[in-house]
Amino acid sequence: MTICCLDLDNTLIYSYKHDWKEPKRCVEYYHGREGAFLSERSWRLLRELSHRALIVPVTTRSVEQYRRVDLEIGELPYALACNGGVLLTGETVEERWRLESHRLAQKSGQELARARLLMEKDKRRSFEVREVEGLFLFTKSGQAQASAAWLRRKLDSDFVEVFHSGRKVYAMPKELTKGSAVSRLKERLKADRVVAAGDSGLDVSMLQCADIGIAPAGLKIGETAGKLVKVEETGKLFSEAALECMLSCIR
Repeated sequence: MTICCLDLDNTLIYSYKHDWKEPKRCVEYYHGREGAFLSERSWRLLRELSHRALIVPVTTRSVEQYRRVDLEIGELPYALACNGGVLLTGETVEERWRLESHRLAQKSGQELARARLLMEKDKRRSFEVREVEGLFLFTKSGQAQASAAWLRRKLDSDFVEVFHSGRKVYAMPKELTKGSAVSRLKERLKADRVVAAGDSGLDVSMLQCADIGIAPAGLKIGETAGKLVKVEETGKLFSEAALECMLSCIR
């Protein structure tokens, strides 16, 4: 069995703020408003992929935020939310998985507490500091890159990793990564192969552990356990290029 692990935001789906030129379909509504879209070509490719492999969304979104998304390809058997800290089987949160994730996160508890204090003091912050499912922290900053760099200098990288994406800034337990979650799921399902696609630093660990990782050309990855495919910018959406690559990998 092949598992196709896909980050959601900016890998598969895009915000309503995206400069859309392609035909699209809305896959997320929030308070009655359109929130995110999937290009029509991506939807067709995704539907084809779903007939050939097990599709597993792997997202930093909370469970509530993930449940707002309907990719319109039928119910997916598995999804990893909260940066892999939560496993959903259908609509059900797996309690054993969640408890194991909390055990892993607790190793970084003291440093995460320090991270919260620092994030709250950051004058560049433009949003409250939130704890997601008791697993990690995030906020928003008017200068996200600078806020993230400042946190990295202050925190012990043996226990906490700091990421930024857009205006969001995250403080993550060192052992709570998309890569570790995908490895746990691969072992659980006795899968033969993992093909993964992601666009940001939060996805690097997943791309590193995959048998085949697919990423934009500009994303720094480092050493990988398997094959890495870099997608050049050609005017095509990364979602479409990544799905085409996935399909070619499993034919």
